[in-house]
Amino acid sequence: MPDQSIPQARTPESAVAESAGGSGRGVSRRALLGTAGATGLVLGAAGGAVGYAAAPAQAAPLTSVGSGRAMFHGKHQPGITEGLQARGHLVAFDLVAGAGRKEAAALLRRWSTTAERLMAGEAAPHEDTDVARDAGPSSLTLTFGFGHSFFGRTGLEKQRPGALDPLPAFSSDQLDKARSDGDLWVQIGADDALVAFHALRAIQKDAGSAARVRWQMNGFNRTPGATAHPMTARNLMGQLDGTRNPKPSDADFDKRIFVPAPGEPAWMANGSYAVVRRIRMLLDDWEKLSLTAQEAVIGRRKADGAPLSGGGETTPMDLEKTDAKGEYVVPINAHARITRPDRNGGAAMLRRPFSYHDGIDADGTPDAGLLFVCWQADPLRGFVPVQRKLDRGDALSTYIRHEASGLFAVPGGAAEGEYVGQRLLEG
Repeated sequence: MPDQSIPQARTPESAVAESAGGSGRGVSRRALLGTAGATGLVLGAAGGAVGYAAAPAQAAPLTSVGSGRAMFHGKHQPGITEGLQARGHLVAFDLVAGAGRKEAAALLRRWSTTAERLMAGEAAPHEDTDVARDAGPSSLTLTFGFGHSFFGRTGLEKQRPGALDPLPAFSSDQLDKARSDGDLWVQIGADDALVAFHALRAIQKDAGSAARVRWQMNGFNRTPGATAHPMTARNLMGQLDGTRNPKPSDADFDKRIFVPAPGEPAWMANGSYAVVRRIRMLLDDWEKLSLTAQEAVIGRRKADGAPLSGGGETTPMDLEKTDAKGEYVVPINAHARITRPDRNGGAAMLRRPFSYHDGIDADGTPDAGLLFVCWQADPLRGFVPVQRKLDRGDALSTYIRHEASGLFAVPGGAAEGEYVGQRLLEG
């Protein structure tokens, strides 16, 4: 269950009441119902190593999009269990030559101060650009993590978690090392593009002379309020993705997603591990398939996400059901069949990705796909076994390409008066 110290999302009624001066008068029922909508979390089904994507966000009137607020301080860092955000930036930094533990601590202190202010809808502490001057917090979240190389750069090798060992190579990998890994990783998400960009610039400026950008990627999802009712969102292949993501209400959610206290190592208590993959979708090839062929690749109906074995979106998949010819209704190499936890020793992860589109290549091919981000207490028990299984025969692998990869240790949330990572850097 979520930690009680983390504020819950506001209801549409409370949001509208606040926008009307607290009384709720002057806001028509038509205005409330006509603008209510929500997105679900895009499932990284288009990317390997898929677990399940986060639950759909609560319906919210469009007028309340800017007023949504996530809290910086808490048991866990923000940006993990919150609903899908409309705009995202992923950015990795490397410490500069000569920068060590002292410089890293000062940088995390600056970043934490900036994150707390921006998430509250306030100006950056130094030289604010005014890009987000007219906007509310817009559910902004900033999440910070450490890569494998960070510990050698700061003399903290003995504090490097075993779970942060480099991921194994997979046959589907075509990784660009320049866009992979990094000493430090920052995830930025918001429901407004200008608010997200404002945070990105503030974080980059705060890095100063201590760290330089290694790589940076931009993503997006459906904006809250864009649908008439809460629903699972679609990825760029048009598939409903996110039907079976672990939910905070699940009895074993915390066990699967977060490192338990006291933690191993201790500074990772209540933290999580993020696997980040840039997964290109070969959309021209995918869109040449018939609807029936696309559904066979995934194992679910495109219209409503229901399994090919029948029922609705949340109906359990019947893997043994056969057709009149005696063939499995859900093909043996269907993506949804292969990624099921009960087919992977119970391996599961919380997926919270963004779609991306980085233009069109000279040959007219779109450079588009998924910025896959998944969370788990141990990637060797979450991401790795599922990706290995996908490597051996996933029908979807023909239509995707893994182009970048990273693994980051994301410590627990900062308590009041602390900065993120303080227990590591000052422990």
